[in-house]
Amino acid sequence: MSSAPTPSAPTHRHRRHRTALLATVTAALVGALLAGPGSTAPRADAAPAAFTHPGVTVSRGQLDFARAKVEAGAQPWKGAFDRMMASKYADPNRAPKPRAVVECGSYSNPNHGCTDEREDAIAAYTNALAWYITRDERYARKSIELMDAWSAVIRDHTNSNAPLQTGWAGSSWPRAAEIIKYTYTGTWANSGRFATMLRDVYLPEIVNGSNSNGNWELTMTEAAVGISVFLEDRAAYDRAMARFRTRTAAYVYLESDGDLPKTVPSQHLDTRDKIVTYWQGQSTFVTGLTQETCRDFTHTGYGISSISHVAETSRIQGQDLYGTDVGERLRHALGFQAKYEQGAAAPSWLCGGELDLGLGPVTEVGYNAMHNRLGFAMTNTQALTERTRPSGTNNLFVAWETLTHGDNPA
Repeated sequence: MSSAPTPSAPTHRHRRHRTALLATVTAALVGALLAGPGSTAPRADAAPAAFTHPGVTVSRGQLDFARAKVEAGAQPWKGAFDRMMASKYADPNRAPKPRAVVECGSYSNPNHGCTDEREDAIAAYTNALAWYITRDERYARKSIELMDAWSAVIRDHTNSNAPLQTGWAGSSWPRAAEIIKYTYTGTWANSGRFATMLRDVYLPEIVNGSNSNGNWELTMTEAAVGISVFLEDRAAYDRAMARFRTRTAAYVYLESDGDLPKTVPSQHLDTRDKIVTYWQGQSTFVTGLTQETCRDFTHTGYGISSISHVAETSRIQGQDLYGTDVGERLRHALGFQAKYEQGAAAPSWLCGGELDLGLGPVTEVGYNAMHNRLGFAMTNTQALTERTRPSGTNNLFVAWETLTHGDNPA
């Protein structure tokens, strides 16, 4: 269920490292220039003065809320926890399958370690959550075993899907690592090696973004933001957040954008025809439509999910983007897709009247933020969210969000 390949093949790893370093330095310089001489006020999407841990998608307060609900046997959290614990990702006998080089082609063909890497990363996160909820050290040790196995071996991602694969796995790894490093009372001797893996193998592949379909860059940016939090890399965080704001505006249309959707400058979508082609042939633009709605809802769900994850991480880190256009786009994207996901007939002007449904378990984070915190009605999203609880995993980078974010006030 991968996306189409990027326009050009990935560069060699040493070139990516050099490019990423230059890009990070450039981002820092640009940020300083934009702030202006003598400016002390942080930008709305700038890294915090001090990072909050655990702080990638889920906070300590959210974990404490979920733990209390599970211990009390309250629903839907107890059911969500039970579903997680019954999954293959919580199997105590799971053996990691690391590779030095993970090779992933378009639509995971070839698939040399792609599924193994993504699923081991989800398993590490699953076991980290299980540790926090139960305080059973066996789960923490299993999470560490999985992270250590990969950090000892992996050196590169190759083939056309390398950036997306890196984004998928790279979104789950720091979630697991944040919980273990900052809540586990035992030792994690190789946490430094794991950090080096994220810095040297993952970040260079994703930090410069993608000009492919929007879900690519959003997932890559999600991974870059999470990795930056774990590494406490402020320059990488700032660069990823700036890219996130641009890509989110270009992924979800709002009427206030004008006659045409916003674009990413590096894609050179400088005519209406180019934009319509990029938007899967859709020429009528309405609030909540996404760049991939007329492709299929599954890939659209990837993009929406990453928008919510980055916004949630940013909120935990002290810069709440839900009150900006990011939140507005997220709210309308969820509502628009949820309406049709639940069976509303597509009008003829929308994707020729035919929609490929299958949004996935992606609504909890955005719904909780925009409905429960900010008070928006979100009738369609609420109905879909409640009907599909407890949400599971898409086996790529989304996992257990009814447990972590379902009606969670923290």
